[in-house]
Amino acid sequence: MEVLVLNAQGEYLAQGSHPQEISLCVDRVWEEGDRMEIQADPGSHVAFRLVGAVLESRVYLPQGRMTWRVPFGEHRRGYQDGVFEGKRQVVTARLLEAAELEGEYDLARNPADLRGDTDFYPHCTANVETRDESVFAARNVIDGLRLNTYHGEWPFESWGIGAREDAWCKIDFGREVIVNRMALTLRADFPHDAYWVAGHVVTSDGAEIAYSLEKTGERQWIDLGDRKVSWLRLERMQKSDDPSAFPSLRSWEVFGTEAGE
Repeated sequence: MEVLVLNAQGEYLAQGSHPQEISLCVDRVWEEGDRMEIQADPGSHVAFRLVGAVLESRVYLPQGRMTWRVPFGEHRRGYQDGVFEGKRQVVTARLLEAAELEGEYDLARNPADLRGDTDFYPHCTANVETRDESVFAARNVIDGLRLNTYHGEWPFESWGIGAREDAWCKIDFGREVIVNRMALTLRADFPHDAYWVAGHVVTSDGAEIAYSLEKTGERQWIDLGDRKVSWLRLERMQKSDDPSAFPSLRSWEVFGTEAGE
C-alpha cells in the first residue's frame, strides 16, 4: 500500500509505503487543491483517517485507489471550525484484516465521504441539497454522528431537501453487500423542523420497501430482509402536516455484512 500527499500541481508533499499500515506527518498549512491518494490492490478495504479532522473511516477501493480532496470554501462548513487550518497534519491508512470484516456492522458509515464524484465507498448522493450548502449535503447522513437538535452548523449537519417533493437520497456501497436493517434518525429541531411520516427504500435488486416514521429524534428501524444489494435509495417521502417546510435527515445507518465471494 502507498499513501501520497500532493498539492494542486501534483507535487509530492509527503509519501510512504508499507504492506499494512502507514502514518504520515505533513508540516504544512493546507492550500487549495491539496489531496491525499491511497494506492492498494483493487478491492481493498482500508481504514483512513485525517487526525483531528476526519474520524477513522472504513472505505472500499474497487479500483485500488482513493483520492481525498482537502475541503475548502463552502465545503468546510460541514466540519468543525478550524480543523483544516493547523500547521501540522497527520494522515493514517491501514489495510483492514479479514477478521475486521466479519459479522454485522454499519455498512453505510463513512466520515471521509466527499461531495461530488469519488473513487471510494460507501458514497452518498442526492438530487437536491438545500441551497447547495455543505451543512445540508447528502454525505452528512453517513458521517457517523447523530446529533440532531439543531441545524445549519457542525455537528448538526444534515441532508436538507430544499422543500422538494421529489427528493431522493442514495447510498452506493461500491460492491455487493448483505443488508439486514437500517436506522433513520430525523433532524429534530422542533418546531423549526417538520418530519416525514412515510417513505420508500428502493434497492438495487429491484425491491421497494415502504416504511412509516414518527415525530421523534430517536433512531427509527426498518427491516431490509437480508438482501444482497450494491445500493439503496430513499424516495417518495411524505411530509407531515406540520406548518414547517423543513423535514431533514440527520443519519442513515445500514447494518449488514460483507457478501463475500
